[in-house]
Amino acid sequence: MGVQGEASTVIMRSLAIGLGIVIAAMLPCWAQSQPNLVVFIADDLGGLDTTPYGSKEIRTPNIGRLAREGLKFTQAFVASPSCAPSRAALLTGLMPARNGAEPNHTRPRAEIKKLPAYLQELGYEVASFGKIAHYNHGSYYGFDHVAGEGGGNYTGITLAAEWLKQRKSDKPLCLMVGTNWPHVPWPRETPGYEPSKTILPPTFVDTPETRLWRSRYCAAVTKADDDLGSVLEAVGKSLDPKNTFVFFTSDHGAQWPFGKWNLYDSGIRVPLIVTGPGIKAGASADAMVSWIDLLPTLVELAGGKPPAEIDGLSFAGVLLGKADKHREEIFATHSGDGRFNVYPIRAVRDGRWKYILNLHPEYQHATHINRAATGDGLSYWNSWEAAAKSDPRAAAIVQRYKQRPREELYDLSADPHEQTNLAAEPQHAQRLAALRDKVAAWMKSQGDAGRVFNEPLLLGQEATPIQPPTKAKSSKDK
Repeated sequence: MGVQGEASTVIMRSLAIGLGIVIAAMLPCWAQSQPNLVVFIADDLGGLDTTPYGSKEIRTPNIGRLAREGLKFTQAFVASPSCAPSRAALLTGLMPARNGAEPNHTRPRAEIKKLPAYLQELGYEVASFGKIAHYNHGSYYGFDHVAGEGGGNYTGITLAAEWLKQRKSDKPLCLMVGTNWPHVPWPRETPGYEPSKTILPPTFVDTPETRLWRSRYCAAVTKADDDLGSVLEAVGKSLDPKNTFVFFTSDHGAQWPFGKWNLYDSGIRVPLIVTGPGIKAGASADAMVSWIDLLPTLVELAGGKPPAEIDGLSFAGVLLGKADKHREEIFATHSGDGRFNVYPIRAVRDGRWKYILNLHPEYQHATHINRAATGDGLSYWNSWEAAAKSDPRAAAIVQRYKQRPREELYDLSADPHEQTNLAAEPQHAQRLAALRDKVAAWMKSQGDAGRVFNEPLLLGQEATPIQPPTKAKSSKDK
């Protein structure tokens, strides 16, 4: 090649490099190697109360769309079945006794590293809209942006969409958006849901009041699905769909007896669906995962090394088809919710068996449902109490709600709704003892002293109403 040829080659290479620089500068913010991370959290949504998880009556087309596009987990669980402890566990990767947020309304200790800090170290912008941390706790967790978290439905969704539209940053984004639906108060209007045709779980007492409130809950779930649709639309317009992971989940079960504030599966089992690059569409995973696993999973997807000092374990391998198992067992804990619910519980669950330890069986189990306002559940609960006076089945359900034995053991394969306690059966004595020891050892390793946070309601005492200071606060501070 002559001098002129070499010069031409150099010029062409220089032009190509220069053109590449110009093109790179003109590319939208999604021309990044690290993926965007979007986490959408519903509030008080039961694990079986959406179409992908088997509901035959609740309309959730957007959740169904996600399930068709991504991976549905059938065995996803939260660390604790009330709002603040559950969300603190997600945002720290630590179980409640280790992070310090045990009863509801509390926050993890200040010195604990939290999810935003892990991702910010990897170059991410981390934003929170709506109810991600507990109400008004967002700034405490260190998000770059916090808005719409004050409670009440439902400014966070709109604010997230507006913020995404105006965003100019070229950093990879972790966007967390929380709807308040289907948290109470449930909507009074229930278009498309007829109380008389509502399908009730076997743990319910069938009364007209129950059916009315169940239809309102169904309508609230559909509103949560509508909010998800709005977020998905905004994300689709602003973030590269080929480089964005979307997580859909819920903080714990619904506010029904034996759901929220309980360690039965209706309290701790939640939906979890994930879409994104490398995830097989329309797939389902039976791997057991916990909410404490979300933090290390997000860190690994972001290109970081999952922290070893936390309780959570990354399940990125399951997402990407490199593994089909994750945890052998799930531990869960509940301490209480103000004076409404003072009832510490611990549990362990594997693929078949569930062991529940009620630390103080001399306490009476109560919640907002029977000690708060009508909109929290008192209206239908009173109908359960009335039915119990003449209906033995209703009486058994009401009694089971209020009074629990020290130990409960369930064969989930034969009894998925946890109706038959096998703890006293001689043939299960060895299994019961092993699970009892396992929970005791786990509590010790966690530094969990089984602390009681408030004055309990004892068996035999009247469950008198506890009215919150103001009506407005009662609708959002649970």
